[in-house]
Amino acid sequence: MCTAVSGLIQQASQELTEVFNQLWRLDSNRLRPGTDYIISLQGRAGYVAQGSNYARDRARAPLFTYVNEDKLKSIDTYAHFINLLDNYEASTGVSETVTTEELQENRLFIDSIMETDVMKCAHKYLVRKGQSPSDTAQFKRQLYDIWFRLYHRDRNGGEDSCGFEHVFVGETKYGQEVMGLHNWVQFYLQEKHDHVDYKGYKARANKDTPDEDDHVLNLQFSWKGLVKPVGGSFIGVSPEFEVALFTIIFLMETDKMTSVVVKVDEYVLELVVYRHGRSIGTSYPKLLSSNNRDL
Repeated sequence: MCTAVSGLIQQASQELTEVFNQLWRLDSNRLRPGTDYIISLQGRAGYVAQGSNYARDRARAPLFTYVNEDKLKSIDTYAHFINLLDNYEASTGVSETVTTEELQENRLFIDSIMETDVMKCAHKYLVRKGQSPSDTAQFKRQLYDIWFRLYHRDRNGGEDSCGFEHVFVGETKYGQEVMGLHNWVQFYLQEKHDHVDYKGYKARANKDTPDEDDHVLNLQFSWKGLVKPVGGSFIGVSPEFEVALFTIIFLMETDKMTSVVVKVDEYVLELVVYRHGRSIGTSYPKLLSSNNRDL
């Protein structure tokens, strides 16, 4: 392994690395690359100037060649997750209206992830650390506030955003910029409906070229006609895995922005969480290196 990467691993929070690897091993709903889904990485994306919405397309075909949707919809947590994706208004500054049905969908999603070993393990860890109530109903309320409580992202409008919308669904800012959209299921569904155009993967050097069975990628794409120069995303992992990971980081720190370097499975990642009061502002993974390419 190259020295730069081993240096990064030494900086990693050992305890969080252990906890996140435990969650990784428990993630039985993670889909298998090459079997449950197939991706086509194609070319390495180029530089996009700040504020520009022009990107050379280094990927003629979509990122996702195949996803087993029947399998997705047969797993409770994915099925409830997919139900939430059409509940939001993409533009910041436009107030969100939450219907009774949507409130119920939010709760059903939280109920379903709390049935998984991943979230039970995350809950136990947070209780042990004094960051969460041991009572499951109270913990669900805490999760609701972190991910679904509406807040003002644009000061001029009403309550126009929440952590779940930003991270998993995606938003646009003043019709000029893509924000969030760090989830692979949403990316796939948006791509399927021709709303997303994948432009290529982002990597620092040739030795960092990703593989098609990698579970973390840095991507460049356009959405609703706007370019996202680079966005980090887990691929194939379950919604509960992402919620668990980022909830732990959110609750274990108090800074406006927290960035931790961890080694999960073979991936050296920087996990970033921004706070918006008692809720998540944004959270995403940044792939720093994948171990198998440095051996």
